Amino acid sequence: MKKMLLLDQHIHGAFGVDFNTCDVDELLEVAEKLYQRNIGGFFPTLVTDTVSNIKRQISIIKQASEKNSRILGVHLEGIFINPENKGIHNPEYFMPLTIDNYKLLEDDFIKIVTLAPELDRGLISYLHSKNVKVQAGHCSGWGDVNGVTHTFNAMSGITHRNTSTALSALVNDNVYAEIIADGIHVNNDALKLFLRSKHIDKVLLISDALPITHSDMKEVCFADSIIYYDGKKATSKNGTIAGSTMLLDEIVDRLKDLDLFKIEYVENSWKYHGIKPF
Repeated sequence: MKKMLLLDQHIHGAFGVDFNTCDVDELLEVAEKLYQRNIGGFFPTLVTDTVSNIKRQISIIKQASEKNSRILGVHLEGIFINPENKGIHNPEYFMPLTIDNYKLLEDDFIKIVTLAPELDRGLISYLHSKNVKVQAGHCSGWGDVNGVTHTFNAMSGITHRNTSTALSALVNDNVYAEIIADGIHVNNDALKLFLRSKHIDKVLLISDALPITHSDMKEVCFADSIIYYDGKKATSKNGTIAGSTMLLDEIVDRLKDLDLFKIEYVENSWKYHGIKPF
């Protein structure tokens, strides 16, 4: 039986390449290296940046996709998120969630937008009208979303007295939810809770991999912060965990070792985007 290729819809870079700063050749090189690891499709994910830099990188990603069809589109994670849940993002570049602001960088190659639903000023409906996947992330609220970005991380957590983004992510069976199962972002008990609570057909495995992943670098400038890698996790100077340092194939292997893996988790990512595996 042929092994199903993986799809990573949330990856910021790898092998020393940052998707917020890379050129076409560097992105194509990453695509080939990912394919060698059975990752057959991915959405280069852009963190918060200036509008001009984001527009430049979208153009570069589009150019690269014309040479490699496994580059499936842009995941725009930053700009429209909540400063109170900013994580590693630079709040200097945050903008209100308006249609006019989105049009400053709008492009048909943006396929996923992570945003804070509680701050919406009409953008969510507009994105739906353009068939862009809307995901709740770096937020404290809930709304009309297709999915949730790295569940548990940079969002309001589970509580038994109030609603929260994480709680809503678990109980809404019509919504897909990302999870970073690297053992750093989510501990094993929380991972088991997620996999038991979330409908099996709505689990999205992601890497959230950083440029430092599978490189010789011990530190890197990412999202305008110096990120330090200690051999296990990558954090800012103040200890904030940045993205992951594992690729998606390694995360799948880890789930298999924990006897938590199901093939549906691989199939879901392709189904979410209506794409047949290559």
